Amino acid sequence: MRSWNALPDTRLLSGRRLAAEFAARGMTDFRAAGRYLQQLPYGRTTDRADFGAVLREGRGTCSTKHALMSALALEQRVPVVLMLGIYEMHERNTPGVGAVLSRHGLPYLPEAHCYLAYEGTRIDITRGRVDPAAPIARFLHEESIAPAQIGDYKTALHQRFMQEWIARDPAIAGGLAFAAVWEIREACVRALAP
Repeated sequence: MRSWNALPDTRLLSGRRLAAEFAARGMTDFRAAGRYLQQLPYGRTTDRADFGAVLREGRGTCSTKHALMSALALEQRVPVVLMLGIYEMHERNTPGVGAVLSRHGLPYLPEAHCYLAYEGTRIDITRGRVDPAAPIARFLHEESIAPAQIGDYKTALHQRFMQEWIARDPAIAGGLAFAAVWEIREACVRALAP
């Protein structure tokens, strides 16, 4: 996966809503917008489905930051696609979750992750700032989504995938029920926030 510097260096067309919001913060091109969002702290916004909250609240997750970039790409007609992938989350590729997983005897959890695709390259603007994480080596599932799908759709797909994972191999999930595994996942997300 590459970072913001793999985004196209396309000048933002003025007179459009999102371009104006980025311009008000000093960004005049698409790549600079990606760099700006990467520098914002990781953290959930008040409404996890409202990607516009990233600019208002000054923080975001992989879902909200990438959905905002995707919406900007759509507005500017830049050929960047929002992707949703599920990967095996563990300490090496997501530093900060290891202690939570270890406490529950889990080697990893299937985690949903949003990122961008541009000309066949995966781009993740939420990693790479000062990130010791190993790259996500493989995705168990990938699909393109619309920015509006980062809320209920993403959650439903993730939960369905996790339920199937538990049903396929209950031992890997430590014999835990879905509700307990999902709460462990939420504890992992909380462990990532500063």
